[in-house]
Amino acid sequence: MKCITRTVWILSLVSLFTDTASEMLYPIMPIYLKTVGFSIFLIGVLEGLAEATAGLSKGYFGKLSDNSGKRAPFVQFGYALSALSKPMMVLFIYPLWIFFARTLDRFGKGIRTGARDAILSDEATSETKGKIFGFHRAMDTFGAVIGPSLALVYLYFYPEDYKTLFYVAFVPGVMAVAISFFIKDKTTSVIKEKKKTSLLSFLNYWKESPSDYRKLLFGLLAFTLFNSSDVFLLLKAKQSGLSDTMVIGAYIFYNLIYALSSFPLGSLADKIGLKKMYLFGISIFAIVYFGMGFSNNTYFIIAMFFLYGLYSAATEGISKAWISNISEKKDTATAIGTYSAFQSICTMLASSLAGLIWYQFGANVTFIVTGITTTMVVIYFLFSFPKTKSISA
Repeated sequence: MKCITRTVWILSLVSLFTDTASEMLYPIMPIYLKTVGFSIFLIGVLEGLAEATAGLSKGYFGKLSDNSGKRAPFVQFGYALSALSKPMMVLFIYPLWIFFARTLDRFGKGIRTGARDAILSDEATSETKGKIFGFHRAMDTFGAVIGPSLALVYLYFYPEDYKTLFYVAFVPGVMAVAISFFIKDKTTSVIKEKKKTSLLSFLNYWKESPSDYRKLLFGLLAFTLFNSSDVFLLLKAKQSGLSDTMVIGAYIFYNLIYALSSFPLGSLADKIGLKKMYLFGISIFAIVYFGMGFSNNTYFIIAMFFLYGLYSAATEGISKAWISNISEKKDTATAIGTYSAFQSICTMLASSLAGLIWYQFGANVTFIVTGITTTMVVIYFLFSFPKTKSISA
C-alpha cells in the first residue's frame, strides 16, 4: 500500500462520495422520471443526450487539460457541477429543466474524467498502474454499494418519497467537492505553450497517437460496441423471476464484488501484465453473457452477478492503466479522454442495438450475440496486439 499516495487517497475519497450520491439515485431515477410525466421514449432520449454530452466533453476537456498543464481545476469544477445537478433535478419538474440538470451532471463527469485519470497516472509508475487504478476503482465502486443501500433503507421507511432522496444525495456530493480542494497541481518549471483547443481537437490525437494506442482502442471500442447498459442484466434478472428487492440486491452484490476485487486484481495485473488481466476480464464477461442467454435459474443468475463483479474489476481500471502506459505522459488526459469519448458513443449505440435485438428476437438471443462478439474480441487481443510496453515514463 506504500504506492497509494496522499493524492490517490484524496481522489479516491472524492470518487467514493460522488458515486454514493449518484448511485443512491440510480435505482429510482426511471421511476421518478415517470412520476413527473416522462415516457419511456423521453427517458431514452434524456439518457442518450446526457451520454453524448459526457462523451464529447471528455475528449475536449482531456485535451484542454493537457494543453493548459492544469489538472486540479478540471477535477474540482467537474465534481461541483455533478453535485449541483442532484437537487436541480427536483427543484423544477419542467422537461427542459430536467434535461438541463441531467446533462449538467454528465457534463461535470466529462470535465473531470481525463484530468483525474491523468493525476492517477502521474502518481504511479508503469509497474504500479494496476494497483493505483484498481484502488481508485475499488473506492469509487464502494460508493455504488453504499448509495443504493442507503436508498433502500430510506424508501423502506418513506415509500415513494423520491424527491427527498435527491436532496439527501446532495450531501455526499458536497462532501466530495470539499475534499477535492485538497488536490493541488504539481509545480513545474516548464512553461506550457498555449494552444487553441477546439471542441473536436482531441480527434487529431487519433492521427498523432502511437500505433499501439490505435490498435488498443480498436479492440476496446469493438468490445464496448456490444457491451450494453447494466440495465439489461437487471431486466434479465427480473424476467428470470427475481423480485424488485432481489434485483436491487443483486446490483448491490455485484458492486460489492467489484469493489472488493479491484485492488487485488489491479495488483495482480502489475505482476502478470495488464493485457493478461484485461483478457481474463472480458473472458469472464463472455461467460456471464452466455450464461444469462442459456439459463433462467435464480441461483445461477446470482452467480453470474458475482462473475460480473470480477469482470468489472479486471477491466475498468485496467483499461485506463493500459492506455496510460502506451501513451506519452504529456498526452495522458487526451489519450484517456479520447478513449472515454468514443466509449460513451459506443455505449449508447450498444444499448440501442441490444434493445433492438431484445425486441426482435428476445432476451436470450441478445446475451448470446454479445457473448459471441466478445469471444471475437478476445481472439483479436490474443493474436493482433503486441505485449504491453510503456512509453509514458
